[in-house]
Amino acid sequence: MNAVTPPGGEQSLGPTARRMILGSQLRRMREDAGITRQEAGYSIRGSESKISRLELGRVGFKERDVADLLTMYGMTDPGERQQFLDMVKESNEPGWWRRYGDLMPSWFNDLVGLEEAAARIQVWEPLYVTGLLQTEDYARAIMSHGRKDMVNEQIDRRVALRMRRQKMLSRPDAPRLWLVLDESVLHRPIGDREVLKAQIDHLLEMIQQPNISVQVLPFDRSGYSADSAFSLLRFAEEELPNIAYTEYLTGAHYIDKRDEIERYSRALDMLAVDAETPDRSRQMLMKRRAEI
Repeated sequence: MNAVTPPGGEQSLGPTARRMILGSQLRRMREDAGITRQEAGYSIRGSESKISRLELGRVGFKERDVADLLTMYGMTDPGERQQFLDMVKESNEPGWWRRYGDLMPSWFNDLVGLEEAAARIQVWEPLYVTGLLQTEDYARAIMSHGRKDMVNEQIDRRVALRMRRQKMLSRPDAPRLWLVLDESVLHRPIGDREVLKAQIDHLLEMIQQPNISVQVLPFDRSGYSADSAFSLLRFAEEELPNIAYTEYLTGAHYIDKRDEIERYSRALDMLAVDAETPDRSRQMLMKRRAEI
């Protein structure tokens, strides 16, 4: 079996996506060899759960462990082994977000890496404008709970991190972002009138980009398809599964089971049908902006 060479060149992928691809490849090699996770874990002085985490790309790879697994799975060709081990090194390189590590909970790290690698990001937001389209002032108001006296250096750095995440939307190979926004978001007084007006202006500017679409779900049609925010990330690389992402107060869920992904995908389809078209949504944004 050949080691993975991602379409478009390895440099197009970040470390999170590389780990997931390598983990998927290791899982297929193990299954083809008829080896259990427990047996594989024993061979690298680890456990079944360690192999599971490696195959899901949830942890970093040690070259020695991967080399031992490749031998166990029957990959003996020196060229193929080296290609695989080179990708292991690249998967362990820190992403740009490493400098913000003291601000980011561990469960959030993977989301930033997955966003960087995604070909399409679909988002449902019933409370706020999604972080990928927020202005600095809007983000700062959310992070300070609307209290200007709470703004400090740490909050400013968190805002800077959010703004840095948004840069991927302007890359030549930028992902397609499709947002369904509940109409209530346009009326929720985040910050003050000027902050909300500037945020709507920013949405109107961003939807002019060919890779960004926004649909507004009117009041009278909301609350039926999904009651909490979530994102669905899709990837061009066939080795990467679609992933649904949901947050709760102290953590997040990353969902990749096919039947569960289907439910999230259907919910997005229903939201898109119930929401106004992108053109009609633009008109709603302009109308709301004029009212503020």
